[in-house]
Amino acid sequence: MEIFNHDSNIPFLGMRKYSIAIALFLMIASIVLVATKGLNYGLDFNGGVSLVVDYDQPVQIADVRAALTKGGLDHAVVQSLGGTREVSIRMQPKDDVAAEQASGGKVNLDRISDDVLKMLQATRQDAKIKSHEFISAEVGAELRSDGTVAAVFVILGIMAYLWIRFERRFAIAAVATEIHDVLVTLGILALVQREFDMTVLASVLAVIGYSINDKVVVFDRIRELFRMARKAEPEEILNRSINNTLSRTIITSLFTGITMAALYFFGGPAVHGFAVTMLIGIVVGTLSSIFVASPILLWLGVSKQDLMPVTKENPELARRP
Repeated sequence: MEIFNHDSNIPFLGMRKYSIAIALFLMIASIVLVATKGLNYGLDFNGGVSLVVDYDQPVQIADVRAALTKGGLDHAVVQSLGGTREVSIRMQPKDDVAAEQASGGKVNLDRISDDVLKMLQATRQDAKIKSHEFISAEVGAELRSDGTVAAVFVILGIMAYLWIRFERRFAIAAVATEIHDVLVTLGILALVQREFDMTVLASVLAVIGYSINDKVVVFDRIRELFRMARKAEPEEILNRSINNTLSRTIITSLFTGITMAALYFFGGPAVHGFAVTMLIGIVVGTLSSIFVASPILLWLGVSKQDLMPVTKENPELARRP
């Protein structure tokens, strides 16, 4: 199945000045947005109150969420704990609770639990608070730090893999576009102030892995065409590689996007952040694979000699340092 002709010749590299300029603008704008507006960190990173509620009879998550919303807790995170009678409720502390903690006072979890229990028992009398705890902001700060370290290690691992499999110019181009994809995705999240929690962090890491997939396909085609072509300019090879893999890129992104849309509409609020972030990352990663990665390769000076296997008979084809 092909959307575009395998032998089409759309001049993507001819647009490289504009595409690189737009990519740089989006990166700078994203950095400014994250620095000024900041990410809307959720309970996982800011700390808050976590409760476990037990019911005598099976309960629907939607009913629990509706009871809390009716009581004024609009943004509480409600999740099942592996059954139909036990749920986890996580919520940001109210202003008075946050002020109490900031002043060094002890947070009155019993009072918070009683308030939540009243909301739940307004619709279901069999609700009981099984346990409660307060998650400190220090734990959230540690999670943010660990998440940043995880993202850096993922990108460095990708760079090492591509350096070994292809050549250092491919590794540099891949890392540059990965940084672009992550920054633009975070910039959009900061712009719309979408809540940033652990599921969104997991989605950002998934975006890194997903977007490199398209780039590896294009890079593999570039290597193949360089080795097949006797006489061809690097720009021609890079442009032909993008065109050859364009249908595959679009189809893969389209069906992955459909899957994420289904997850958003039918997976429930708990996975909304993951699905939305993946959708943003899919669009950004697809565009960078087409318009950003190859222009960077061309700018770095990739050539046929960089990709030819080194043999005793052809020592002159050794890769350049």
